[in-house]
Amino acid sequence: MHGSGRWTIAVIVLVGYLTLASLHGLDNSEKVKIHGLITGRTGDTLKVKTSDGNITVVLTDDTKVRKPKGLGLRKTQMSFMALIPGLKISVDGFRDEQSRLVADTITFSGDDLKTAESIQAGLTPTQEAVEGNRENIAANKVQIAANREKIASNEQEIEDVSKRFSDLTEFDTKGEATVFFASGSTSISAKDQTALMDLAHIAVNLTGYLIEVRGFADSSGNAAMNQKLSMDRAQEIVAFLIQNCNVPVRRIVAPGAMGEAAPVASNETAQGRSKNRRVEVKVLVNRGLAGEN
Repeated sequence: MHGSGRWTIAVIVLVGYLTLASLHGLDNSEKVKIHGLITGRTGDTLKVKTSDGNITVVLTDDTKVRKPKGLGLRKTQMSFMALIPGLKISVDGFRDEQSRLVADTITFSGDDLKTAESIQAGLTPTQEAVEGNRENIAANKVQIAANREKIASNEQEIEDVSKRFSDLTEFDTKGEATVFFASGSTSISAKDQTALMDLAHIAVNLTGYLIEVRGFADSSGNAAMNQKLSMDRAQEIVAFLIQNCNVPVRRIVAPGAMGEAAPVASNETAQGRSKNRRVEVKVLVNRGLAGEN
């Protein structure tokens, strides 16, 4: 009996040990939730700073990006393009074999998104900081008047967008295309559709690529109308890349509307205006990954 009892105890201990080991092995697949600040983005991954340190978050086609609506009981589905550095997020997901967090759901507030956009633009709520940023914009060749009171609201949007794109200094350009438009039009010509498909083919063969899209207009009409037209053109390009070139939306940086800013030719001639009605598309790769391509 004593021998049988000792054998029974040994079996129980062994089963308990194996159970604990099994549970430990399942840790990586258990659900994980983190809160943190996006500090960088490369293709399908985000760098997130949390109270416990830096974590790599992986985006997939199944990842849902949401923003609370109303009192927060409902949530609005958002684009991957909203995931910009400086944004506070909450991530639900699970660990992969590399201890990265594969995101099932990413949520953030509208106020935090506005704050992140201000951070990306190099702005703070103070008047002094806004005025100081005008020197940076001038360095980026954005034509903004020195007198703040005379700057239209759409020019502020241009300032934000220009600074946001100029902050992509850690990326190298691996390919680019310029799409031109008829006056007042957002239609993409057959020739430019082919150019976009060729550019997308280059992109999808690169590791961790992102696509930057910026729309422009000539000086015909008023500034507010041209601001909207430049965004409509940029969004038309984004839609074509997603729908016709199999580019995942998470690979596209939020498109920028530059309006009449940064003309490449004189708006005093018809030929010059035709060159200014354009969308610039660039394929970017983080310099840290450039050696892998």
